[in-house]
Amino acid sequence: MRLPITILSFAALAAAHGDHDHDQEPLYGPHEGLWYNTLPGDGGTQADSVFSGISTFGRIRYHPCLSSNDVKYDIAFIGAPFDTGTSYRPGARFGPSGIRQGSRRLNLYGGYNVPLEANPFNSWAKVLDCGDIPVTSYDNAYALQQIEEGHNLLLSRKPYTNALTPGYSKKGRTLPRLITLGGDHTITLPLLRSINREYGPVSVIHFDSHLDTWKPKVFGGSPSEQASINHGTYFFHAAQEGLLANDSNIHAGIRTTLSGPSDYENDGYCGFEIVEAREIDKIGTDGIIKKIRDRVGTEKPVYLSIDIDTLDPAFAPATGTPETGGWTTRELRTIIRGLEGVNLIATDIVEVAPAYDTNAELTTMAAADVLYEVMTLMVKKGPLSIKAKDDEMLELKV
Repeated sequence: MRLPITILSFAALAAAHGDHDHDQEPLYGPHEGLWYNTLPGDGGTQADSVFSGISTFGRIRYHPCLSSNDVKYDIAFIGAPFDTGTSYRPGARFGPSGIRQGSRRLNLYGGYNVPLEANPFNSWAKVLDCGDIPVTSYDNAYALQQIEEGHNLLLSRKPYTNALTPGYSKKGRTLPRLITLGGDHTITLPLLRSINREYGPVSVIHFDSHLDTWKPKVFGGSPSEQASINHGTYFFHAAQEGLLANDSNIHAGIRTTLSGPSDYENDGYCGFEIVEAREIDKIGTDGIIKKIRDRVGTEKPVYLSIDIDTLDPAFAPATGTPETGGWTTRELRTIIRGLEGVNLIATDIVEVAPAYDTNAELTTMAAADVLYEVMTLMVKKGPLSIKAKDDEMLELKV
């Protein structure tokens, strides 16, 4: 029996909401009363169930942004499925799809963030999932170039909101924010190269169990120029290339073994302060938050890089180089929320390798939840404009 066209087109009409001024079309046709388009409570729309449909981050709207220069957004999610810079367990190329899978239930009840008192899915910001950057798995140098160029193509275009308002970029423009789903941590180097093209050197908050500032001769032996760039050396290269703002960068969650004390000395030369994971036992989450905020401030542009191995393997087993003695998911989310007001311009989350996860998807859910906190911070901060007023936001959409 042939089904009516209206039923066959149901999936096409069922799009997850991503911004308040793009209302979902109601469903018409036979049995239309069986489906609802409005969530109970304070708002939000939903056409199909959170366990069905195509996975995007938090079920926000999807658009292949790299195939069109016309689409605009304020916050965009983009995947970088690269994992051939890892030193132990590969598999983070499946991180972007895994994180999206783990994020499906984020707006099950509408997406309101209770501790931060905001709903990142229903705000001034237009939020899109732009899919993944095409990344080759056969040539690392070419792959890193693909990531840099793909990221910059999305970063450098006009945002949906406040496109005509002066911003923090080198050219004085307001730019959109990007949230990148990795991928192993090597991807942060091309992402910082992209950021540098628009903002110049930036301060970095780096959540990780490892320093990732090792000299190539120390980490990997550097048998070739390309082999010298990997997920343990990318910050060394970033410092050498002038991508980092001097002495305003910070690690948090560190608990790695070292080749020796000189590793910490070299880390200082790269411009980082270190907050070790064990410090939380003495100073608590409030103390960790204070150290980070004191280091980066709240005005200058800040890049946030999050390695999921910041978490203890009990909470995030699916990662390339797990280290015991880490923070809980609750502790990390609390610390992230403590960064409210910091001028975050872009973020990545890396080293999620779903093949090593439990059947309950512990790691991918943790990664998605951490990004939910970051996304909320970005929404609360407002557009990346200088002295933009709330009542100007809607007037300056283009």
